[in-house]
Amino acid sequence: MGRVTERRRVIRVRDGAVSARPDTLVAEEPLEIRLNGRPLAVTMRTPGEDFALAAGFLVSEGVVAAGDEVQRIAYCAGATEDGTNTYNVVDVRLAPGVPVPDITLERNVYTTSSCGLCGKASLDAVRTTARFRLEDGPAVRVGTDVLAGLPDRLRAAQRVFERTGGLHAAALFSPEGELLDVQEDVGRHNAVDKVVGRALREGLLPLGRAVLLVSGRASFELAQKAVMAGIPVLAAVSAPSSLAVDLAAETGLTLVGFLRGNDMNVYAGAERLAGLS
Repeated sequence: MGRVTERRRVIRVRDGAVSARPDTLVAEEPLEIRLNGRPLAVTMRTPGEDFALAAGFLVSEGVVAAGDEVQRIAYCAGATEDGTNTYNVVDVRLAPGVPVPDITLERNVYTTSSCGLCGKASLDAVRTTARFRLEDGPAVRVGTDVLAGLPDRLRAAQRVFERTGGLHAAALFSPEGELLDVQEDVGRHNAVDKVVGRALREGLLPLGRAVLLVSGRASFELAQKAVMAGIPVLAAVSAPSSLAVDLAAETGLTLVGFLRGNDMNVYAGAERLAGLS
């Protein structure tokens, strides 16, 4: 398995003083995701929880929505001259009877650690592929006082960030503020896929009683991933995009941005939040 962090020599300049020392950096390596043996996507990620990442990616793409729809996830031999396994290629085998999507050149895509999948940012695509309807889930109420305390809990759980300062994080909380899971990755979309994928493999989808908190901005893609996993509340410490707000309003997702202490902006789904009046 690849390492989560790596050491590199760095020249430090502090108040005019120059010194050389090793520095801890977050690892970034490509992961190729194959579906039934055929290449589907390549993402730049932080090694670790690769099977969960692949499973969560398939949830966001509308390929699977339950753990029993995945028969097996395994590493494939890496493409090295000496045949060494790089652990950078994962193959997902669907269970018998689960439809295999048409893997065209348009779907065989490269995703970066900064923006994730591009080109599928369509409200219609989410509407037609979502397996869970947020309005059909359990009635969930989350206090604004509970939301206010979540960023500090997330930061306290970010073990690798404390050493590198270079990772995004995604966490699932209960409506009462209990931390259910947290994952870190160089890509914010990968961190979300990891928490969703772990939930899929544990048979917990849809996540109808969960709050998803992300450490950066709330892009359309992250809102899409929340909807596809049946998560009713998405909160971010930074800004949402306009398309993320549109998607939230159309699907019934509660979307909170600029969550910093007791301050927050509620862009959609305010009916799920207690303490606004």
